Amino acid sequence: MKISNTIKLATLALTLGLTTSSFAQDGAMEMKKDKKMMKKEKMMMETKMVGGAEMYPNKNIIENAVNSKDHTTLVAAVKAAELVETLKGEGPFTVFAPTNEAFEKLPKGTVETLLMAENKAKLQSILTYHVVAGKVSAMDLMKMIKDGNGKAELTTVNGGTLTAMLKGKKVQLKDAAGNISTVTIADVNQSNGIIHVIDAVVLPGM
Repeated sequence: MKISNTIKLATLALTLGLTTSSFAQDGAMEMKKDKKMMKKEKMMMETKMVGGAEMYPNKNIIENAVNSKDHTTLVAAVKAAELVETLKGEGPFTVFAPTNEAFEKLPKGTVETLLMAENKAKLQSILTYHVVAGKVSAMDLMKMIKDGNGKAELTTVNGGTLTAMLKGKKVQLKDAAGNISTVTIADVNQSNGIIHVIDAVVLPGM
């Protein structure tokens, strides 16, 4: 009888131990998820400095971009291409935003030519090649690159493809012509998407 009771008590203790361990593990996992979610939410609410101006997550892509001194050429191009209302839209959009210096790397006279009214369709094609539908954060990009064994294919609004890669800890983009641009400021959150600042203009196959 004593042996039977002892066995019962041992079984109960073991069951309780396993249950407590399971609860502890579940609790730890939930806490980890909560912390990850809080970190993500905090990042989404952060303002970042771009071109000497604060970028506010509660403003849309255009409302923020017009304040960046580093993106006056991009804003002028977006206006010339009549894409302002599109990028003010609900989205969400992921925009790889070239700086003024990035545009200056293009052959002399290229920007001026693209801004001409008769070249609007070509300008639209180039600008929409910098836009991906949906909100793709740097973390998302890195996971896609890892899952793709070092490369991730991004389909742009233009219909073309950008190839995302990693160089060290920085994300790089390769365009249709094989040109490389690097993300210099990542995860600039907007009310209708996200901006990643890049140091070179990416060009679709012409």
